[in-house]
Amino acid sequence: MSDMLPETATAKKFDPEAFARNLAQAMETGGQALAAMLKPREPADSGQPPAELTEMVKTLTRVAEYWTSDQARAAELQAKLGKSYLDLWGNASRKLSGEKVEPTIEPPPRDKRFADPSWRSNHFYEFLMQAYLLTSQWANELVDKADGLDPHTKKKAAFYIQQITNALSPSNFVATSPELTRTTLEHNGDNLVRGMKMLAEDIVAGKGHLKIRQSDPSNLEVGVNIATTPGKVIYQNEIMQLIQYAPSTETVLRTPLLIVPPWINKFYILDLKPEKSFIKFCVDQGLTVFVISWVNPDKSLGDKSFADYMKLGPLTAMDVVEKVTGELKVHTIGYCVGGTLLASTLAWLAERRRQRVTSATFLTTQVDFTHAGDLTVFVDEEQISALERDMQSTGVLEGAKMAMAFNMLRPNDLIWSYVVNNYLKGQPPAAFDLLHWNSDATRMPAANHSYYLRNCYLDNKLSAGTMVLDNTQLDLTKVKVPIYNLATREDHIAPAESVLYGSQFFGGPVKYVLSGSGHIAGVINPPAANKYQFWTNDNIHAGSVAEWLKGAQEHKGSWWPDWRAWIEQFDAERVPARAVGTEAFPPIEDAPGSYVRVRS
Repeated sequence: MSDMLPETATAKKFDPEAFARNLAQAMETGGQALAAMLKPREPADSGQPPAELTEMVKTLTRVAEYWTSDQARAAELQAKLGKSYLDLWGNASRKLSGEKVEPTIEPPPRDKRFADPSWRSNHFYEFLMQAYLLTSQWANELVDKADGLDPHTKKKAAFYIQQITNALSPSNFVATSPELTRTTLEHNGDNLVRGMKMLAEDIVAGKGHLKIRQSDPSNLEVGVNIATTPGKVIYQNEIMQLIQYAPSTETVLRTPLLIVPPWINKFYILDLKPEKSFIKFCVDQGLTVFVISWVNPDKSLGDKSFADYMKLGPLTAMDVVEKVTGELKVHTIGYCVGGTLLASTLAWLAERRRQRVTSATFLTTQVDFTHAGDLTVFVDEEQISALERDMQSTGVLEGAKMAMAFNMLRPNDLIWSYVVNNYLKGQPPAAFDLLHWNSDATRMPAANHSYYLRNCYLDNKLSAGTMVLDNTQLDLTKVKVPIYNLATREDHIAPAESVLYGSQFFGGPVKYVLSGSGHIAGVINPPAANKYQFWTNDNIHAGSVAEWLKGAQEHKGSWWPDWRAWIEQFDAERVPARAVGTEAFPPIEDAPGSYVRVRS
């Protein structure tokens, strides 16, 4: 009897009064959140539905028209779904009678939504899960078997179906999720009170739009515990600050390194916590490191073009690096769209016969968009035109829109898991430097973004040799500098196939390297972590990554040391470590600078 007392004393009892009180408070707070979302915003809405919603309806209407245009085809479709439900009902009935029955359908092994044991041990929840999975499977087949659709429309339709089915998962609702129901009863609804409070706060933070918090920002601050590699801003103009990092070795390679990050995100993805910092790794490896930190632009910079970003970005940075170090040439790194800008800059320099670069490293960079990633669902003439109309009034693409577009590529991991944990379980997310960076979105100038979408994604002009930048036609075959071209195996933004194919357009030697994991984790993979692997193979003319891998050599761990050995072969001479800045370029402020601290 005494053994049972502690358990009885600590057991959580359902309190109907507390539950009713908390439920009322949650509903009140939820109403406040809804009011904040519906509050008129500036500029005033035109009264038209969002372009994204219009595009979704139009695309899915095309799918519906394909099936309803043929009566026999529509009947076959309905019969297939009906049979699936009948099979499920029959299996559920036999299982209720005690018969051992194999599941009608199972979720994929990596689907975390249905990890709770009750999805299989409880007949009601198991039936609900399988009904949802069957319906989702049927909805996906609607698109997959719609043979009359063009490939782009089919890809868009598949994307929209994924968003809808993921949103309607029973794991996302208190009444249909065993875990959420249990949590709500155990806490007498207090989880919903906390969740609705966070929801209201996130809508206010998003200025009327839901800005899902993916990380606890209280313990993460740029320049305090992330982006802390010592350095100084030594130059700035209207679109970028140039940071020079303090040396940590007595001698350094004679040729300095210039890093061009994407302007879609902030540069400190390369300088997270010290143990993850690629910039710190480079400094500790005896490199004089310079990094561009792009401005978070507002309407006043809306007319800054792709050419402006080239001239005021990498070209100006090369001039400053030359004056600070005395070196005419630099090693360069470009990440994602920063790599696309760097490749364009190299082609521009080649056309002008200017030799400024010793080597170029591209990290998950596309120069050809034939095999572009999942972002192509947002790219066609109608969608770009609609986006351009939206940007006319603001002069920029708001960072929140691009951030949400990236999140929608992995909705279960980056949207719905946080909706469930934050707003329904009432559990604030932990501090995580990578996700803190992911939510620290930047705006983009309208002119620059429009040029990039049209010339790269839509018309694929860079690899075709028809892209004109600053009155100069670009030809990648004239780029003769050695290139280290890193792709990541699970990249959904710059697919490995796209990066491999793009390697073939340069005129000089290209080393294609494939890293394990995805667009971020495959790049930010410090050697000490001893994670993942990378593959090397000199054959960049393989027809596919699968073919390339057949002749590739696998290496355990990080690609960082391999890259460091690669650049040294072009200039191994060392010189005394350089001081930060010069009399002509005195330090302006400590790294990471002020531009990176401006939040959207």
